[in-house]
Amino acid sequence: MTAGQGCEMERALRDLVARGIARRFQKAVIYRAGKFAQAAPTLKHLIPIALMLTNAVSQASGEFRHVVMFKFKDNATPAQIAAVEKAFGELPAKIDTITAYEWGTSESVEGKNDGLTHCFFVTFKDKAGLETYIPHPAHVAFKEVLIPILDKALVFDYTAKD
Repeated sequence: MTAGQGCEMERALRDLVARGIARRFQKAVIYRAGKFAQAAPTLKHLIPIALMLTNAVSQASGEFRHVVMFKFKDNATPAQIAAVEKAFGELPAKIDTITAYEWGTSESVEGKNDGLTHCFFVTFKDKAGLETYIPHPAHVAFKEVLIPILDKALVFDYTAKD
């Protein structure tokens, strides 16, 4: 691997970390790099990749998470709920402090979701990212779609720890 390829690979890995993907694969890549590098010289390229991935993931620690859960009013229509899902999903493209985003609906096996049906998981580089997000015009506009059909919300913010 040339120095230029290494820099390009590191940038790609940092992008994956920012999107929350690389952390899931870090241990698998490191394990495979160590296990196979001696047995198969053609796989020695995994070692620098694993090292770059480890470095990129370690730099991502301390990210700020914003977890939001909603229960909608009983009279909320499927179309209104879909509009909230769509509007929330558009926020990452409109607010550049969002580094990762995912959402889903409750599949609680224990039934302890207290009526909350939707969870949105938003990641920022740091707490300042959330502080920019909250008053952002796109977030304010999103709340105008949400509030009329919102019954209950739970919001939990925290700094990620390894």
